[in-house]
Amino acid sequence: MKSKHDLVRKVLRDSEDGLTVRQIVDLTQIDKDPLSRILQTMPDAYIDRWSGPNRGQYTAVWCVVVPPENCPRPTREES
Repeated sequence: MKSKHDLVRKVLRDSEDGLTVRQIVDLTQIDKDPLSRILQTMPDAYIDRWSGPNRGQYTAVWCVVVPPENCPRPTREES
């Protein structure tokens, strides 16, 4: 079974525009408090922006860094 970190990472990678904690909770069924700790410990997760205000409160929109593919090896013609 995958870890909760892996599940959160997959959900965030699948969402190009990022997600709020509430949206991640709805998609993963991970409770809010553990989810907040998970996001804080993920080195590739970051707050991309803030949405709102809604009733005077702003909401963080979380994203993850998607690492690029490795650079291809040069061919003889490129040397």
